[in-house]
Amino acid sequence: MKALVYHGPGKKSWEDVPDATIQEPTDVVVRVDTTTICGTDLHILQGDVAAVTDGRILGHEAVGTITEVGDAVKGFQVGDRVLVPAITKCGRCEYCQRGMPSHCQTVGGIGWIFGHLIDGTQAEFVRVPYADTSLYAVPESVTNEQAIFLADSLPTGYEMGVLAGKVRPGDTVAVVGAGAVGLSAILTTGLWGASKIIAVDEIIVNTLTHDPTDRVLSYQLLAEAFHLARTT
Repeated sequence: MKALVYHGPGKKSWEDVPDATIQEPTDVVVRVDTTTICGTDLHILQGDVAAVTDGRILGHEAVGTITEVGDAVKGFQVGDRVLVPAITKCGRCEYCQRGMPSHCQTVGGIGWIFGHLIDGTQAEFVRVPYADTSLYAVPESVTNEQAIFLADSLPTGYEMGVLAGKVRPGDTVAVVGAGAVGLSAILTTGLWGASKIIAVDEIIVNTLTHDPTDRVLSYQLLAEAFHLARTT
């Protein structure tokens, strides 16, 4: 199969690698139909994550179709369309039982293992451990492009921004940084009744080619359109 393989800081390649296979009875193999890139992948490529070693397949987010099922898997079958989230969880250890799967002890004390401690999702196929407690079925009405946001960026913006920030009805919320995670926080603040959301980010304008006023106004119009989409 083809995969994006890490070969040290600043080095990656799209190459042929052995197919993903079942290694444990709780595994499934998923054909990756949609994947994406996270800011964490960029940190890895900069050499900031020492645990990621030469030869590791990158990526920790995917939507795909199950092609193989381990003998112990009961909740999924071949042909199921699933979300492969960034966090893998056994569902049984102390931290999983406490609702803290990102610290799952069974997979090494950190739920983020794809593209980190095991081969990841930026490939044609991926092995998913603890499938019954880690995968999510994707309804037919949800597209791959919609579902992939639930693998990492949207939950991160919601948990680390909205929940950790203790947003409550009527609050005015400032979100610093309007990248993928920041936009996810903006989208989900309404779930807790925030009355006003202020996005803080820099606007870089080449004054030789663009009028700064026009560029700022264009961002204002974009923000208004985003607000309309969020409230309808």
